[in-house]
Amino acid sequence: MIVFCGYANVDLTVSVPELPGPGARVQATAVGRGEGGMAANAAAAAARMGAGVRFAGVVGGDPASASFLASLAADGVETGLTSQGGVLTTAVVLVTPDGERAIISQDDQVTTAHVANVAGAARDMNAGWLYLDGYRFPAAADVLGDPAGPGDSGGPRVVVDLDGCDGVEAMRAAMRAADHALVGRAQAAALIGGDAELAAEAAAHRVNLVVTDGPRGWTMLTPDGGRQAGRAIEVDTVDATGAGDCFAGAYCAELDRGASPLDAARVAAVAAGLSTTRPGARDGLPRRETVLAYMDANARFHGEET
Repeated sequence: MIVFCGYANVDLTVSVPELPGPGARVQATAVGRGEGGMAANAAAAAARMGAGVRFAGVVGGDPASASFLASLAADGVETGLTSQGGVLTTAVVLVTPDGERAIISQDDQVTTAHVANVAGAARDMNAGWLYLDGYRFPAAADVLGDPAGPGDSGGPRVVVDLDGCDGVEAMRAAMRAADHALVGRAQAAALIGGDAELAAEAAAHRVNLVVTDGPRGWTMLTPDGGRQAGRAIEVDTVDATGAGDCFAGAYCAELDRGASPLDAARVAAVAAGLSTTRPGARDGLPRRETVLAYMDANARFHGEET
């Protein structure tokens, strides 16, 4: 079982001919509404990949929040750990014709106390994995403690999506608390540097670090200094919104099945690629049989080293 703790929000998706610069004005070609949020998207992705999933975010008691939770339940996500004592936040997503996007997020009400309660609940229910988005750090590191080592029955192992981290110290605190961490190449380069610097961080914090780079593929850096790289699948991208969340959810689901980190990343890369072929953060999330069928039909693609 995997417990996902973090962002839940409504996505207001605005299609634009190009991403606007400072002072620019562009005409929207379409406006749509859908469910989103880093942790919620990842939870839905993991459930579609066949994992047992619980979502533990914060929403409100309004009809929009009820609809949000119902959409997760429809994907097989259990939502009993979600607090309904806050508000369901909104994110504005700008999407260009080639699938690139910019996201404006509203801060949520997932507090450090909430993270601590969720971590305790995950431990009590013998969950194998706890996912957190990077927005919870550095504060969450103090309530999580050191990551559980192999054979440690003290609690679930931790996966963190570092893309929400606000600064290098938050990112390092998250890596210190995690067994596995995921980060987009742009965020990693801005806060840490290239592969040499990232490899040093992975070794220092004893974390398996996966660096995703959209259509350019992914790189895994292991605590023992290992490096593996894989390519992305070639698809006609419609909307890349949520692709990183899909990668994270699929990666967690494969780890929960007992896959090695490398094999989990290979499957996650295919899932993330397929997710971009439909608009919105959730509509394109593939099921595991679809991912495996793609890999079987493209036998030469298994995320081989680049």
